[in-house]
Amino acid sequence: MVVQTLRRLFTVDEYHRMAQAGILSEDDGVELIEGEIVRMSPIGSRHARCVRLLNRIFSKGVGDRAIVDVQNPIRLGERSEPQPDVALLKPRPDFYAGVHPGPDDVLLLVEVTEHSAAYDREVKVPLYARSGIPEVWLVDLEEEVVEVYQAPSPQGYQRVARFGRGDRLAPQAFPDLVLMVDEIL
Repeated sequence: MVVQTLRRLFTVDEYHRMAQAGILSEDDGVELIEGEIVRMSPIGSRHARCVRLLNRIFSKGVGDRAIVDVQNPIRLGERSEPQPDVALLKPRPDFYAGVHPGPDDVLLLVEVTEHSAAYDREVKVPLYARSGIPEVWLVDLEEEVVEVYQAPSPQGYQRVARFGRGDRLAPQAFPDLVLMVDEIL
């Protein structure tokens, strides 16, 4: 006998109303992915260190050419609002007051993973591709690699490259900002 469960998917607006009503709080550590409220992995010290390093490197490297956003929501349509670890956003004088950035505002998203690489690789990266995010970096602290995803399409990213210790990489939006993988890890 096959048991079928009915699932109730939420919209971004409903998700926000749950927060306004006190059902969800900032301390809950959740994000909305394809209509489902998903608990994010706890942030370990290596993960936090990497995010801080990227924040520092990007802030110095891009200056006023982009907004460096850390662990804040990106609205990807009606049913997804993930919170990537780092985002480089197109500059806006209001710093996105009153609205979360969307796919057209994103230059680069970075997900740092210590124990959830499979989830990020199989769920979040394809979501970013379908949404048209031009470039995603997956910093895998366990494998000590940075995976770079470019050229989004509905079927996924058309270009994928892996960089390990000793390699250099740069965001496609800022080719002058060259980073060593070792300094990220």
